[in-house]
Amino acid sequence: MNAQDHPLLDQVLIAHGGLDRWNSFNTVRATLVTGGSLWAAKGLTQDSAPRQMTVWLHEQKASVTPFGGPDKRTAYSPDRIAIETTDGQVIAERQAPRQSFGDHTENTPWDPLHRAYFNGYALWSYLTMPFLFKWPGVVTEEIEPWQEATERWRRLRVHFPESIATHCAAQDFYFGEDFLLRRHDYNVDVSGGMPATQYVSDYIEADGLRMPGKRRAYRRGKDGLADMDALLVAIDLSEIGYS
Repeated sequence: MNAQDHPLLDQVLIAHGGLDRWNSFNTVRATLVTGGSLWAAKGLTQDSAPRQMTVWLHEQKASVTPFGGPDKRTAYSPDRIAIETTDGQVIAERQAPRQSFGDHTENTPWDPLHRAYFNGYALWSYLTMPFLFKWPGVVTEEIEPWQEATERWRRLRVHFPESIATHCAAQDFYFGEDFLLRRHDYNVDVSGGMPATQYVSDYIEADGLRMPGKRRAYRRGKDGLADMDALLVAIDLSEIGYS
């Protein structure tokens, strides 16, 4: 079933602010603080300093600043990742960046361009979901509901085309009775296919749209349950604004 024909998806889009309002904006900016164990596993140091994330809503483009220095930023697109100065001078770049992860395992170290690419596609994905599900080539299907403690969450399985850079081709999204996203399951293809579950909460309303302000990604077991002692990535978003 195509995304545009899916009644659950229609309710989800309305709950998050509506497709018409989403389409009236071109970019979103947010303050970002990240942590978790993934960075150390990749040989990286992650501090808790806030950064500014900019995501283009209708093209796969994103940038975070500062990155590796107060006068540096990233320039992300699926076919190129770059680190540049804030006035646009290229410091380092990599074409076809996804290919550089081809033989990676969970513990393969990342260089700054690996990190920049991961940050770019992941945050672009998070800050365009669930409206991303209406992009050409994206297909959704409702699968059996999930019992999470005392709550019953409806689920969408979303299939992404190769043209969209994201964690993996098929991902599962869980929605509460209010149709807001609660949980997101995926495999991290750029890290050896590591299975992860991300819980989202603390919704922020900005310019009539609703986005989770807190994201916590944990390793997912074969039973589908998150290992709450294995926090991979923590993301806190604030000062969200659309333009």
